[in-house]
Amino acid sequence: MAPKSINASRTTLTELMIPSYANFGGKIHGGILLSLMDKVAFACASKHSGAYCVTVSVEGVNFRQAVEVGELVSLMASVNYVGRTSMVIGIKVIAENVRTGSVKHTNTSYFTMVATDDDHKPTEVPPLLLESPDDTRRFLEAMKRKELKEIHREEFDNEKSRLRVEDGGLDILKNERCVVKS
Repeated sequence: MAPKSINASRTTLTELMIPSYANFGGKIHGGILLSLMDKVAFACASKHSGAYCVTVSVEGVNFRQAVEVGELVSLMASVNYVGRTSMVIGIKVIAENVRTGSVKHTNTSYFTMVATDDDHKPTEVPPLLLESPDDTRRFLEAMKRKELKEIHREEFDNEKSRLRVEDGGLDILKNERCVVKS
């Protein structure tokens, strides 16, 4: 399978934020933005793999700034990393006020997508051709995020097995804003 460049699947989705997308606070609902991120991740991953892709995880969805009704939101996606059947899609989201010309970076996120065949089984994806130092840096960063995610999962599983409500040991909750009903 021949490697594919990042530019071959780079995808941008731009959409006008309309009043029906607003939450009760008058800002664009986070769920709308998540849906748009999922769409652009799918498009980018499908272009790279040539296959139908499914979302298996989402990392780093931190809303740095609110998005307003009337702004144009652009979601820029690229393949940052590929495994055998999976791809990490990096997504940068910006919002632009076309009247004032101001542009703000609202969030960056990473979607892990898996390519599937006609039987809905994972299928191999092309290797990624790294053509610049930025391409290589993003690939290495994705590898490190994957490694740290696995370490965190193992540590959390270990801690979970140590947290026993039945054994007492709830002193850790004494300065928290909760009440344990006996």
